[in-house]
Amino acid sequence: MINRAIYLGETFCSYISINNSSTLEVRDVVIKAEIQTDKQRILLLDTSKSPVESIRAGGRYDFIVEHDVKELGAHTLVCTALYSDGEGERKYLPQFFKFIVSNPLSVRTKVRVVKEITFLEACIENHTKSNLYMDQVEFEPSQNWSATMLKADGPHSDYNAQSREIFKPPVLIRSGGGIHNYLYQLKMLSHGSSSPVKVQGSNVLGKLQITWRTNLGEPGRLQTQQILGTTITSKEIELNVVEVPSVVGIDKPFLLKLKLTNQTDKEQGPFEIWLSQNDSDEEKVVMINGLRIMALAPVEAFGSTDFHLNLIATKLGVQRITGITVFDKLEKITYDSLPDLEIFVDQD
Repeated sequence: MINRAIYLGETFCSYISINNSSTLEVRDVVIKAEIQTDKQRILLLDTSKSPVESIRAGGRYDFIVEHDVKELGAHTLVCTALYSDGEGERKYLPQFFKFIVSNPLSVRTKVRVVKEITFLEACIENHTKSNLYMDQVEFEPSQNWSATMLKADGPHSDYNAQSREIFKPPVLIRSGGGIHNYLYQLKMLSHGSSSPVKVQGSNVLGKLQITWRTNLGEPGRLQTQQILGTTITSKEIELNVVEVPSVVGIDKPFLLKLKLTNQTDKEQGPFEIWLSQNDSDEEKVVMINGLRIMALAPVEAFGSTDFHLNLIATKLGVQRITGITVFDKLEKITYDSLPDLEIFVDQD
């Protein structure tokens, strides 16, 4: 049994010695060493093609094996020797060394969205009996995102700030439950357009790459599973207000500037724009001035088009522009109406 704690992400290193305790020389020694887990067998050493020629009586043959630990749970180091004894008889000697691989860290994440910006908080807790010096806790975003680590501003000089960027001292997380929090700001990437493209399935934010060293400088490395954010539903067409007058005159035409954006990789349209009717019997105060349906040409992939809607208000005071609707003539799809807008209607 191997007594030392073995942790996921470390490099397992074992010094193994084969001793000839007989009074005669042994020859043609074939040595094998492998790691066995519940899922696989990993060969670490095999001298079948070049056996150890001989080990004298009382002599030994030493070797070192290494293995990057990537599985939790029970492991067995199996060492075998096949040799010819002093009388020329082939003999087989197996040895088994069992050990358990534990998790050195726990990583807890929280995702929050504030005004189109996504913040990821990662809390790392040390479960080992050794202090861990974090060389790197880097967030690798998926292809739809960019990431920036946010750090608290401390009272330090420009010289110290430059030195920290060059040397980047490791973060200490103390043994037996020490924790450290990391904060990242994530932004969705735009694909050739001024606004981010919300791709279906782009709730996959990315993963953390974590590297550390122990008190004795032994390295470790872990990678988290993909971290998920808020599920994003595909929005192929988006209508936004560019400019709305703060004050308009009663019974006088005014222009509302809008932008229609195609957030897909193919041409969409042509479109029709209109003001939908209220479900209630209430009379509409702001109406289209002229033709009730406005036609728009197709919009290219990841493109947008600006247009003006000619409106007229028939009642004084604060009024709402409601029910601005987009209809795709080719796909026969009616998109959600634009949220209500408020304008102030004056006498002149």
